[in-house]
Amino acid sequence: MTRPSTKVILADGWWKNLSENPRWATYGGDLKQTSLWAILLAGSWWLWSAHTEMLIIIFGVFSIALTLFFARRMDRESDDHPPYELGLRPLFYFPYIFWEIVKANIDVAKIVISPKMKISPRMFKAKASQKTAIGQVIYANSITLTPGTITLDVRDGEFIVHALTKEAADGVLSGDMDRRVTRLEGGS
Repeated sequence: MTRPSTKVILADGWWKNLSENPRWATYGGDLKQTSLWAILLAGSWWLWSAHTEMLIIIFGVFSIALTLFFARRMDRESDDHPPYELGLRPLFYFPYIFWEIVKANIDVAKIVISPKMKISPRMFKAKASQKTAIGQVIYANSITLTPGTITLDVRDGEFIVHALTKEAADGVLSGDMDRRVTRLEGGS
């Protein structure tokens, strides 16, 4: 068995020569994308830290390499490709989820401060209308981010949710957040 050449030719197609190497394909392939992520991460790291001490730079390089390794490994194991197709729609979803979190925080604070503790904990099933794994993850995380509710399990488009109060459960069951997340992922 002959081993393919790993010689790097700094001319047209040098990305292609490296990325077609079976060794790179084993680690997730696409050297150009990985290199662009490395440059982006390194630039971000340097802008935020602005340290020039050798030890700190070595830690930065190590953390970027580790991040890229795990990202490529997760990408290789994922069935849901391409991983990000939301476009600019999250910009319209963030204000909604932020406001829901604020309202739920106020409700939970009122319950905690109240001497009677008007809680009525309950578990229930909620349907998820999202078609992709990322859509269902966003919906489950949105429920969990909203104080007073937590998503316990996700199976076959159905969530098991725990709510602190009947009102919190009714909020999830109303389907408003579900519809908004479906719209976020590109559905109607």
